[in-house]
Amino acid sequence: MKLLPTTHPAPDSPAPLKKALTTSLLYFFILGDVLGAGVYVLVGQVAAESGGAVWAPLLVALCLALLTAASYAELVTKYPRAGGASHYASLAYGPFLGFLAGFCMLAAGVVSVAALARGFGGDYLSEFVSLPVVLVSIVFLTALALLNARGISESTRANVIATVIEVSGLLLVIGLGAWIVLRGDGDMGRLTDLGTAHQGPAAALLSGAVLAYYSFVGFETSVNVAEETRDPRRSYPRALFGALVTAGAVYVLVGVAATVAVPTETLTGSSGPLLEVVRAAGGVPPELFSAVALVAVANGALLTGIMSSRLAYGMARDGLLPRFLTKVLPGRRTPWAAIAATTALSLLLALTGDVTTLASTLVLLLLVVFFLVNTSLLVLRRDTATPDHFRAPTLVPVLGAVSCVVLATQIERDVWLRGLLVLAVGGCLGVIAAVRSPRAS
Repeated sequence: MKLLPTTHPAPDSPAPLKKALTTSLLYFFILGDVLGAGVYVLVGQVAAESGGAVWAPLLVALCLALLTAASYAELVTKYPRAGGASHYASLAYGPFLGFLAGFCMLAAGVVSVAALARGFGGDYLSEFVSLPVVLVSIVFLTALALLNARGISESTRANVIATVIEVSGLLLVIGLGAWIVLRGDGDMGRLTDLGTAHQGPAAALLSGAVLAYYSFVGFETSVNVAEETRDPRRSYPRALFGALVTAGAVYVLVGVAATVAVPTETLTGSSGPLLEVVRAAGGVPPELFSAVALVAVANGALLTGIMSSRLAYGMARDGLLPRFLTKVLPGRRTPWAAIAATTALSLLLALTGDVTTLASTLVLLLLVVFFLVNTSLLVLRRDTATPDHFRAPTLVPVLGAVSCVVLATQIERDVWLRGLLVLAVGGCLGVIAAVRSPRAS
């Protein structure tokens, strides 16, 4: 890949948003989005799918995520405006697939909140109190909805603090894993343990990569700050690839630590798998690490819930979803109807699915989005009006699209049934959106 020369936009180019993000600020923005709660919850399930060597599917997931990230980098630097996958698919294919991409992003956010609600009620919380997961999910999502409705004026500061706590917890796990190896208690042989009783090494690696992919999602939302980035044609690719590689290195090291420190059977049987590393190492109170993990899960759920409710509000404002969702609180000016609707859907999913199924459903929805992004890039190569932008080799979006198909074939039937139901709803609404679109007239 290469970065083509940069020119400044024309003086009369529309710039409605203040360009305040530098390369370093954008890097930390993307890193904070990617380094989230998924790895705190899913390491055990990844081990169950891959056969124990958790680091391997995490590394594969990173490589696959980088393919689609390269397509985003080209599209963002070519069309530096908010809208993301929905905008690119609309340009390439028209309003129907553009709406479907946006709807899948909305649905993925709702599913993600549900998965994190289930994760919050697992072994991390059990260090403090034992409560039914169903009850915890109801209270957790209700509390998040109330916080969301209160407003997000202090969300940036709170997110920075929570991100520091999340990263500190992951670095602690890496350090404890190294300590276990140095004192001779680690099992290095598990690092090559791929394959299960039902699948060979290659198939098990791909199955684990589907779940591991969940840990890398988040970079796609950064396209919405492209308009607020100084010189996005240079800054965005550097920040995007730098953040993904940093997150990947942390995740792979966490995977190595979990693999050598804890027997696979223990990891797979825990809903708080990284807590098992802390227990194996000793010296750190499990309650302290559990508190860190709960902060990570709650912060991830809150941020995703905010994004989902605002996306639902925006789509309703544009006439793509029921108008009722545009209602806001008179004093707070927060979209209470969209918050209530997305929270209710997350609660329904949390009560009817486990963490693994919900995470796989989210990945399936995002694979649809990423397939549309990769193929949209190939279609939009015909648009040569903006020659000065980052350009990925043609093979990259092709491999990105193929990787989405390959990962989708590894997703189980019951997850596909959930996903197809969501896509059917999105398809019906997409037809309405396409008919109402100016391009249809």
